[in-house]
Amino acid sequence: MDKLSSNTNLKIENQSVQQETVVTRQIKRIRDYQQISLYKDVNPLDWEDWHWQLKNRIRTKEELAEVIKLTPEEGEGLKKASGRLSLSITPYWAALMDPEDANCPFRRQAVPVAQEWIISPHEMVDPCAEDRDSPAPHLVHRYPDRVLLLATEHCAMYCRHCTRRRLVGEHQELKSASRFDQAIEYIKSNKKVRDVLISGGDPFILEDEEIESLIERIRSISHVELLRIGTRIPVSLPQRITEKLVLMLKKYSPLWVSIHFNHPKEISKRCKIACEMLADAGMPLGSQTVLLKGINDRPYIMKRLVHELIKIRVRPYYIYQCDPVRGTQHFRTPVATGINIVEKLRGYTSGYAVPTYVIDGPGGGGKIPIGPNYILSQAKGKYVLRNYKGKIYTYLE
Repeated sequence: MDKLSSNTNLKIENQSVQQETVVTRQIKRIRDYQQISLYKDVNPLDWEDWHWQLKNRIRTKEELAEVIKLTPEEGEGLKKASGRLSLSITPYWAALMDPEDANCPFRRQAVPVAQEWIISPHEMVDPCAEDRDSPAPHLVHRYPDRVLLLATEHCAMYCRHCTRRRLVGEHQELKSASRFDQAIEYIKSNKKVRDVLISGGDPFILEDEEIESLIERIRSISHVELLRIGTRIPVSLPQRITEKLVLMLKKYSPLWVSIHFNHPKEISKRCKIACEMLADAGMPLGSQTVLLKGINDRPYIMKRLVHELIKIRVRPYYIYQCDPVRGTQHFRTPVATGINIVEKLRGYTSGYAVPTYVIDGPGGGGKIPIGPNYILSQAKGKYVLRNYKGKIYTYLE
């Protein structure tokens, strides 16, 4: 590599360090919840009660206006926020929002904006074709050896980029355990299924007994080897991760937990405690991140996120290109943005901290890995490769 290229790389690395320092400072600036008028009289015991958090979620424009200074775009979005993907923000998450900055990642993910009602022609109601690949109610079977079980349509908080916005929201849901009978019978009858992912909505929003009943039924199926839970609760409502819940989950080991993280600021002290409780109980933790314009689409932000995740024993697993679901055009980045992020991670940080960047093939194609091209050319028995610094190497078979 020539001197000019070396100087350029050094410049980029120095800039990255400066940017990471700014992010670190920002992470520390968090309001105490009692500084917010809506919560000034709430005692700590209530604040730590996850049932209280759910009961007191922000659902109206008037409540939200006591927490943040609304912009015209947010005000317009709130007028239209109704139906399945309604406004719902936990007090915990609300306290993390910057009251002045509309670009705050907590606000951007939770507060509706007018752009949600600008629909792009290529956006879809069900971009992953989950409804098409549903052989039984609440079940999606796309890959040969694994299925997705949708345990609930409710979440603690409704993310505005949600790919299942056609399903989730505040509406009546059948609570009977029998609603999963057909899904369980399907899994029992299909011997190829060795992996079950319980997701939703968010399964951890259910009561302990409901979660255990479902896990117990799946665990009783002899050919199911791997059981996973997909959740955002440790991020949006960490108070829900109680000692009682963790002890119950531990009984059904091995149990893997995939957690949805999008920004390093989400890894608060309270979030760390929740993740540590799960990890200490022997549950392997992985993270799934959606690439979001203006939130985490800079390499230095994603690098800070994966570093913070590794520190709390959460393995960065996937970065998803934001699905072309209706109303999310303002969140999507070019694919080149995701490739550039992986390029800036690979070789510049621990391999354990480098997630796989994937696009969920629209129309039900499944996860397709996308990344930088390190093979420059190939011929019989010969590969010409480049490394993360751009140096060229030849590998002979």
